[in-house]
Amino acid sequence: MSALLVLAGCNRADQSPAPAASASADHAPVAAADDQPAVTVPPATAPTGTFPSHTQPDPAALARMDGYGDLRFGMDASQARAAWGGDLQGEAATDDGCYLLRPRWASDARRFGFMFEGGQLVRVQTGEPKETAPGGGKVGMTLAQLRALYPNGLTEQPHKYISGALTLRLPDADTQTALVFETDADGNVTSWRVGKPPQVDYVEGCG
Repeated sequence: MSALLVLAGCNRADQSPAPAASASADHAPVAAADDQPAVTVPPATAPTGTFPSHTQPDPAALARMDGYGDLRFGMDASQARAAWGGDLQGEAATDDGCYLLRPRWASDARRFGFMFEGGQLVRVQTGEPKETAPGGGKVGMTLAQLRALYPNGLTEQPHKYISGALTLRLPDADTQTALVFETDADGNVTSWRVGKPPQVDYVEGCG
């Protein structure tokens, strides 16, 4: 009789995890839902200029919608130089007009430059392939790659001076700035810039 009781007890022990496993499975969808952001914007109703979730600007990336590295739009030249932590070449305009500063490694400001106007940093511009724009865009990308990377809010218009080329613009409501790409006539990205309007839209730079 005692042997039967022991055997029955063993059988009950073997079966006891099954309800727990079932309960765990029942709660699996709840755990997955908790991993999702508290607030989401459906793609169909995403506001113009919103970065899609898979191309959200990387917080660790240098180029940002509000500046570059430790530099932020709105800084004066002395603040920008201190934030850069190295030599920035170029001369300030005496009348608070538009001028460009560039790092020592850049042969000119078209390769990489910081634009100032009204005494404030207003734009970062580059034609350097190694630099990555907010959201992942780069010099050398094709037009198709760029459109795929920024599927929402990217507007296109013919380039002001180059026949067949395009200027593509993505505004960002959060920072009140915009990201602008330029392509050549073959549809390859030749430069990009990020900054405040209206300066970010200056096609000639400070010219």
